[in-house]
Amino acid sequence: MNNQNLKTRVLLPNVRLSYPFIWEPRAQFDGGKEKYSASLLIDKGDTQTMEKVQQAIKNAAQAGVAKFGGKVPDLNKIRTPLRDGDERDDEAYQGHYFINASSIQAPQIVDSNVDPIIDRNEVYAGCYANVTVNFYAYNVNGNRGIACGLGNIQKVADGEPLGGRTSASSDFAPLSTATDDFLA
Repeated sequence: MNNQNLKTRVLLPNVRLSYPFIWEPRAQFDGGKEKYSASLLIDKGDTQTMEKVQQAIKNAAQAGVAKFGGKVPDLNKIRTPLRDGDERDDEAYQGHYFINASSIQAPQIVDSNVDPIIDRNEVYAGCYANVTVNFYAYNVNGNRGIACGLGNIQKVADGEPLGGRTSASSDFAPLSTATDDFLA
């Protein structure tokens, strides 16, 4: 099979965003390259999406066989971007798989009509989105595995914000429109 025909790009439908650094890049660690990134939570009940992700990871290993010394590696013995959220001490991740995706290029961020989202508060940790990702093999300084590139983001629904942040409308009540003469 020609490596060009291996499908490594996947549309992840209705995933929950966590740690979305999608408006401005940031370094993942001190001295690291600045990247746009997000953690993408996939409900464990979404077996169709999980099958596509697992196949794309296998395809990325096949396409990147040269980075693995000419042999397709055992995926259980190399690092892949797919993780089990039940293994994290974070309630939001429970019942989900998650993928950390990043890119040096800014993602396009659009609404349900594919119009660009301008208000950065519209897309936040906890909202739901369709996200395109691309899996690829890497071999850097002896560390080999499969990584996940962040593509574009389409917000599809609001969700409970992660991290305890509240909205101004839930924190405050409207002020009285009557003008009190507090100087009298």
